[in-house]
Amino acid sequence: MKEKLEFKINGKPRILEADGDMKLLWFIRTDLGLTGTKFACGEGYCGACTVLIDGKAVRSCQVSVRELQGRELMTIEGLAREGELHPLQKAFVEHGALQCGFCTPGMILSAYALLQENPDPSEVEIIKGMDGNLCRCGAHPRIVGAIQQAAKRMGRTK
Repeated sequence: MKEKLEFKINGKPRILEADGDMKLLWFIRTDLGLTGTKFACGEGYCGACTVLIDGKAVRSCQVSVRELQGRELMTIEGLAREGELHPLQKAFVEHGALQCGFCTPGMILSAYALLQENPDPSEVEIIKGMDGNLCRCGAHPRIVGAIQQAAKRMGRTK
């Protein structure tokens, strides 16, 4: 059944009607046309569909659209500002942490949430914080390096 939803997405307020039971992943990809959020396992294990709701990393394949009501959603498309990549995105490029790129949006948003909570994580804290995001290419060491570099850069810009 269609429900009226008021929420923010990537910093912009939206009012839409949508099936409240629909999984957020499909709403983002089909109704909003934002395809950076990826479908992979559909069970919440791999992290490819990670988005931020009110700054917290969530698996969009496990959240219903109705849970957006009154909240703020960020997808990978909302991280860059005015055509400028976010320091995390830049670091992923510089470290070659993108390889095939399928897991990258979820990795970056999980890393962003981690760095918002802990701006100067140790390598062990990064590994633990990123444990729920899987990369089949095996780019995990480059991903950790990219997050470490971004943390340093982001600490200088605050």
